[in-house]
Amino acid sequence: MSRYLFATVLIFLPSLAYAGGDIRSNGTLVGRVESHGDIRIKGSIVGRFESNGDIRISGSIVGSIESNGDIRKGGSIAGRVESNGDVRVNGTIKGRIESGGSVRKEGRIVGSADGIPATQAAALFFFDFVDF
Repeated sequence: MSRYLFATVLIFLPSLAYAGGDIRSNGTLVGRVESHGDIRIKGSIVGRFESNGDIRISGSIVGSIESNGDIRKGGSIAGRVESNGDVRVNGTIKGRIESGGSVRKEGRIVGSADGIPATQAAALFFFDFVDF
């Protein structure tokens, strides 16, 4: 199984769950979030963004993004997306969603959110890596 930064996959608020967009890892197209919410990596459906903000991977809810910007992992608030695009995890800024759609983690561009407005986006940096 390949490993991808989940930050390059999870670029949504519930209000945008049906926007769709390419998933890139280090500049390479690796998948797509389809308009109805399915998450595809290398042609296989690996998860889904649900309209209520839940994120399912392999059938299990792994987290959620709330309309106020809170990022939940399990039942705990693990992070927050701030209005300026900063992503905080456990109180520390771990990354940023830039206005052009680039996703930065610890200063490096790790992916992009093509076709998704970055000003309304959220990233799930707290997952670090998810096995697919």
